[in-house]
Amino acid sequence: MTREQSPLPPAPPAAWLERVTLTGRHILLVPLGEEHAADLHAGADEDTYALLARGGPEERTAQGWAAYITRLNTLPGRVNWAVLVGGRAVGRISYSEVRPADRWAEIGTMLVPAAQGTAANPEGKLLLMTRAFEVLGANRVHFKVDARNARSLRAVEKLGAVREGTLRQFQVRPGGYARDSVMFSVLSGEWPGVKAGLRARLDAFDSAR
Repeated sequence: MTREQSPLPPAPPAAWLERVTLTGRHILLVPLGEEHAADLHAGADEDTYALLARGGPEERTAQGWAAYITRLNTLPGRVNWAVLVGGRAVGRISYSEVRPADRWAEIGTMLVPAAQGTAANPEGKLLLMTRAFEVLGANRVHFKVDARNARSLRAVEKLGAVREGTLRQFQVRPGGYARDSVMFSVLSGEWPGVKAGLRARLDAFDSAR
């Protein structure tokens, strides 16, 4: 199999937008809804708001988070999940854009500080990338990371994704700041190695318990 080939035919376009539940060892991914707003509001800090895409909640309240979640769920070509640990929402992970015709998906992640550095990040990416490559038939998964977000840059590099370059002043944020976005990708031919690395990281979390 070459790097350009996908391991299976692409799923129908509608399947790429299905709001399925995905179960891992440490986390549960369920469709993101207003019922998760209070947990996300309680867990957020200043850095959370500074780095949120789409401007984040207009009000830093549970109601503001609920409105933000509703807005995210109405965006076309996007599927959002709540990251649950012990029944509590500790973040959001998304196919922030899918392009079935071109056989790719973009993944974006937001975790509250208490969940950062835990198994939530690698397992969330493992679950969504497994679905993309092994269920949907993606050729490619990519990540666009705020160039200011050192933690997220390190996390995607640790994942084993290939750094493709920087989209300069790619997105204007509230207040007028023009964000640079660093693009990373994983191709279907690279997925087995990336998957093995993610599983090894999860094994290490289990061993440390």
